[in-house]
Amino acid sequence: MKVLVAMSGGVDSSVAAKLLQDKGYDCMGCTMKLYSNEDAGLPKQRTCCSLDDVEDARAVAVRLGMPYYVFQFTQEFRDKVMDKFVCAYENGLTPNPCIDCNRYMKFDSLLQRAQVLGCQYLATGHYARIERTPAGYVLKKALDGEKDQSYMLYTMTQEQLAHTLFPLGALSKAQTRQIAAQSGFLNAKKPDSQDICFVPDGDYGAMIRRYRGVPAQPGDFIDKNGAVLGRHAGIIHYTIGQHRGLGLSLPDRRYVCAIDPEKNTVTLGEKDELYRTEVFVEDVHWISGTAPDAPLRCRAKLRYRQPEQPVTVVPMSNRRAVLHFDQPQRAVTPGQAAVLYDADVVLGGGTIARQ
Repeated sequence: MKVLVAMSGGVDSSVAAKLLQDKGYDCMGCTMKLYSNEDAGLPKQRTCCSLDDVEDARAVAVRLGMPYYVFQFTQEFRDKVMDKFVCAYENGLTPNPCIDCNRYMKFDSLLQRAQVLGCQYLATGHYARIERTPAGYVLKKALDGEKDQSYMLYTMTQEQLAHTLFPLGALSKAQTRQIAAQSGFLNAKKPDSQDICFVPDGDYGAMIRRYRGVPAQPGDFIDKNGAVLGRHAGIIHYTIGQHRGLGLSLPDRRYVCAIDPEKNTVTLGEKDELYRTEVFVEDVHWISGTAPDAPLRCRAKLRYRQPEQPVTVVPMSNRRAVLHFDQPQRAVTPGQAAVLYDADVVLGGGTIARQ
């Protein structure tokens, strides 16, 4: 069986390639060239980190005796991920571009490229598991709960799951690094990336200003009654639940409770104003391919690192749903993903809508 292994230059995808090769798969490696410094609004003279990543991936492929390719997907990445990211922030949302990258780039564009190359599978270094059942394919959490990345993969379809391999799903990060060291990989101790790849300094507002080439538009901080509390630096700099970096001198701590892009206002409130039990979700995707025809009891995560919470999901028309949580949830953030679980099985998920 031929497998195209997506290699980021990190230790995870390198070990994924090693494990598959050891199992007898005919592997070829590849790295997706997703953006240039100019696309990310970074100075031309700054060395793009992705160049180092390409060399790290190439070195592993050479060591394993695998063919290796670099595929140019810069325009698609700009159109489907970066533009969407910027537009979301400009509209008062807080997106998760890693989910979009998986959805549109890895398991769409790259999977199609794998099939063109005659590969039966695409493999990545994600910590998650795929199982085939009589009812179809299921996406499951990784055995290592600290490294589980199933939240980022909830948009996968039955067809994609049928042609994808996640070799690291049963491993811990320590085991992965040990295999890399034993294999002589130079990236065995390479740190994990923590930031969005095209925002290496973590300053989303600055990236958006560079990307657009125009400054953010200041506006008013207001309270829930519309009283003006001060001036903000532009809605791209704020997200629900934020209380630091507001630049205000107020008698008590205030939190971002709402962002209105039409009025260019940021509403501040007390901590208890951040909680809600009802959450509307749009663009809902069910991994089974079929939405339930009745309310469903399960668990949900509203952000990547949040523990799952008991919830009742009520499906609606037009790929929408409403989530009724047993306990109030803090800082429900439009633009983030709500991902649904039944034990260790990912049922699906959607994007949190404006409430």
